[in-house]
Formats: sequence, structure tokens, C-alpha cells
Amino acid sequence: MAGKAGKKAAGNSANHSTVQNTPPPLQFTKDQELKAYSDMLLIRRFEEKAGQLYGMGFIGGFCHLYIGQEAVVTGMQMAIGEGDQVITGYRDHGHMLACGMNPDGVMAELTGRASGYSRGKGGSMHMFSKERNFYGGHGIVGAQASLGTGLAFANSYRGNKNVSLAYFGDGASNQGQVYESFNMASLWDLPVIYIIENNRYAMGTSVTRSSAETHFSQRGASFNIPGMSVDGMDVRAVKAAGDHAVEWARDGKGPFILEMKTYRYRGHSMSDPAKYRTKDEVQKMRAEHDPIEQVRQRMVKKKWATEDDLKAIDKDIRETVGKSAEFAQAAALPDPSELYTDILV
Repeated sequence: MAGKAGKKAAGNSANHSTVQNTPPPLQFTKDQELKAYSDMLLIRRFEEKAGQLYGMGFIGGFCHLYIGQEAVVTGMQMAIGEGDQVITGYRDHGHMLACGMNPDGVMAELTGRASGYSRGKGGSMHMFSKERNFYGGHGIVGAQASLGTGLAFANSYRGNKNVSLAYFGDGASNQGQVYESFNMASLWDLPVIYIIENNRYAMGTSVTRSSAETHFSQRGASFNIPGMSVDGMDVRAVKAAGDHAVEWARDGKGPFILEMKTYRYRGHSMSDPAKYRTKDEVQKMRAEHDPIEQVRQRMVKKKWATEDDLKAIDKDIRETVGKSAEFAQAAALPDPSELYTDILV
């Protein structure tokens, strides 16, 4: 790899244009629309239930909900293949569910139970599933960018053609390690896609107040990394851009940046009353751009599903989520001896 880096530094590697046209949203089939609807609705209902359990005291510590941003991870999961990896920050429950992790295990971890994915010791921000190629859940802002780059390095070293997706937010985009990762990934043509979930607010600060460059798709320009700005509230647009970026990375052309323009309906975490924005702003996004409602309207308009069909799907998902909450609350707490396992001394 050092030799490859040296060659590129010497100027023998092709230059990529960092200006990329965003493809138009795809025209989904009926099956694709139904899957997107179900997957996003599962995330929405799960997060709503997690918020309820947090309010009741069953979930401790921090808890960051993904409500409103469901189209981003759902569309990207539709674009990747077997063996591709996902890593993200602490707003991670949606990514876990999209990767196929069991809602029971996720909810059990949220409530600190032994049957959780990290045996009750990781909580909301730190759970993993190697079987589902989900590598966390990370509480340190921006850490996942470096780790996702490391996953891509491993894929490149092994020559397995797998791609890693590293999700982080507009706030994390200002962290130094993100740019160190960009430099390394570009230098070595690593198959990593950096997905910047721009939900407009870094904790409680608007991007216009915290970022000198608010066009996050251009953040890789200094490192020769191409980028696209995507409507992150439209799952079809996400899938279209994801297809392009995944093909780019898998073909050995190096890293790619996708800026997903999305929006979170809740505060930064459960302790955030979100007084830095108006209720009208949130309501406008819900009314005009909700990712789930967009799919619902399309299916009804095309007569691919009736209102009763969609209510039945919602009923099944609510039951699944309800059972996961019951499972978690009834599950055993970790044995005190677990305090001394998985500890590096």
C-alpha cells in the first residue's frame, strides 16, 4: 500500500473531477416501494417506542433518535450488496434495523439487558453485529470516519471488492480526523463512501453558524474526492445516488462523498428541547417532505396499495416493535461478573 501511495503522490494516478451531477430519482417498482415503506416505517415506529421507554426510565444515558432521516439509510441499504459494511455515529438505531439486526436485540441493548447486542454494556451508542456487517455505533464525534476508512483499507488489502459506508453528520464534518481520513482514502483509492447526513443542526447549532462551507458534498475537493448533494428525504433519490457511489468505489476509483440533505424531527438527543428552531419549521418539513408519507402517497396514487393495506403494514410493525419492548423489559440484566469481561488490561 505504501508503494501505491507513493505512485499517486508522484502524479501517476488519474485525476477525478469533484463535480458530479446528481442523478434523478429512480422509478421504483411496486416491490421496491413496499420494501422502502416497510423498512422506513419500522425505523420510525421503533424510534417512537424508544422515546417512550426513555421517558419512562427504561433507557438510561444518551439516546439519539433518527425520526425524519429514515430515507437515507434505507436507500443506501438498497444500493449495497452482500459483504459491504456500515459504520455510523451515535444516532444509530435506524442503521442497525436497516442492516437487518433484530429489533428485540437492539431494544434489549437500549435497556441495558444481557440479551442485547453488546450484552447490555454498550447501550444506545455502542452496539455491533459482525454477522450483519454493522460496525457501530460510536460515541466519539467523527471517529467512525476513520474507522470506516480502516474497513475500506482492509477490503482493498484483501481485494474482496467490498465497499464500506461511513455515516456522519454535518457537525462531525468539521472534525480533523475526517480530513485525515479523506486524505488517506484518496491517496490509496480506498473503497469508502462518506455519507454526510446534513440534518441542518450540529447538536443545537445551525450549519450556517458553525460551518464556513455549507456545501458538504464539496468537502473532499482538496483531496480530489468527488461528491454529490442528494435529497435525503426521498428514498428514490438516495438509492440513485447510492448506486452511482457504490459502483464508483467498487470499480476501484476511490472514495466518494454523498451529502444527504435530511432533517430530524426530534431534538439532538432526548435531553434536547430543540428551542433553537420554530415549530413551524418542523411542521413544514413533516407536511411537505416526510420520507414515509411520500412513498405512501405514490403507492396509493398508483393503486399499488390501498389505505387499508398500508394500515395493515403499520399494524404489523407496531406489533413487532411492541413485542421488542416487552422482550427488553422482561429480559435479565447482565450479571455483575460482566463488569470484568471484554476489558483490555
